[in-house]
Amino acid sequence: MKTEYLEGPLLLYPEGKRENTLLESNPQKELYRFFASALMGIPKSAVEQLLKESEDHSCRDAPEICVKVKAIANLPTLYGDYQAVAFWNNFDKKEHAAFVHGNIFEKEDVPVRLHSECLTGDAIGSLRCDCREQLVESLARIGKMDRGIVLYLRQEGRGIGFVNKIRAYQLQDAGFDTVQANEKLGFRPDERDYDIAAHMLMSLHVKSVKLLTNNPDKLKDLQLHGINVVARIPVVMPPNQFDKFYLETKQKKLGHILDIEQRDDLAAYPHTHNSD
Repeated sequence: MKTEYLEGPLLLYPEGKRENTLLESNPQKELYRFFASALMGIPKSAVEQLLKESEDHSCRDAPEICVKVKAIANLPTLYGDYQAVAFWNNFDKKEHAAFVHGNIFEKEDVPVRLHSECLTGDAIGSLRCDCREQLVESLARIGKMDRGIVLYLRQEGRGIGFVNKIRAYQLQDAGFDTVQANEKLGFRPDERDYDIAAHMLMSLHVKSVKLLTNNPDKLKDLQLHGINVVARIPVVMPPNQFDKFYLETKQKKLGHILDIEQRDDLAAYPHTHNSD
């Protein structure tokens, strides 16, 4: 069932039902019927199987990291029809999520983006990094494909947490680059781990992936944890005057594969130069 979108307040309705939806005396009832019947991706039988497997899953083979699917719901977005998958794990106790477009259950070559949480970028629109742009680009691209997944991992600040990320920003304001700032705080340049991400993909019965990333370490880490990565899809965003140095540092010191070209739409933005 195709979803259409109306201008103004966001209303959803099955194709061909516009007049009924607009004139419905109880629009909430129409939405309920839509969500109850729509199959936005993973089939109902597979959803039930995933939830049942997690309910019965005891993680005997890898008790140090146990990941379970706790809930799955339809999630229409500005970028297409998705399903939100909520996960529980016993390792970091954080609530990681998968946003699934299309049927990925038991599928091969599934496009996957591993996106680490970035409050300042994702929610506030910070220009010190390209996180929000990469998230939106990935959701939009996958929303146009037959299937795909955005894993949203609660690994703020490349794994150092929000408070330490802002401390790192302070150091960057004083002239350190993003790697130097992490090291001065006592951290590795990148503290993230993708073991949980691999378990999430396994829990969803994904057989192989095409990884949307500029970071070769993500690809290697997923492979190390048993995920079959068959291809890499670049997600290079043009830099602005505030994140250009940050992106150059990631390219030079962290090995990110970037073809950086300055964007000019923010060239006259009235702020001093900063970097993430």
